[in-house]
Amino acid sequence: MAQRMIVTVEEDGPVLRKKCRPVDEVTPRIQMILDDMVETMREAKGVGLAAPQVGIMRRMFVAEPEEGEVYYFVNPEITVREGEETGEEGCLSVPDMAGEVIRPARIVIRGLDRDGKEQEYSFEGFHARVMCHEYDHLDGILYTDRATRVFRTDIEKE
Repeated sequence: MAQRMIVTVEEDGPVLRKKCRPVDEVTPRIQMILDDMVETMREAKGVGLAAPQVGIMRRMFVAEPEEGEVYYFVNPEITVREGEETGEEGCLSVPDMAGEVIRPARIVIRGLDRDGKEQEYSFEGFHARVMCHEYDHLDGILYTDRATRVFRTDIEKE
């Protein structure tokens, strides 16, 4: 496995605004990229990472909403969105910022796993928020586009 560079809005923002193409087949190369993404996400202390955040314009992301609970999604599709919850979000591609975002309280998401097998999960609360955040990246949407309020988290102390 290898750690990858995370694309940020300051450095290469236009990449983050593009819609990703589907993955044709889960190959050993795709599995290696997914594994690299998990390592990169963990090293950066994130809870999710989408392929465009490492410069790969394919519809896939990884998420670890709780330590040791890793999800791999290839060609995901959110099929159910229910309710609303407002919560704070940050993003590895938008450093030193956070925002309040309204997300579904519950979702159902399906797609392929790391081995190319069909999977479907129902998530609520924080888990649903993480999956929606990463899913948005695949369509070129950043949390700042949906935020009701955005604020800096790196205010320097005098």
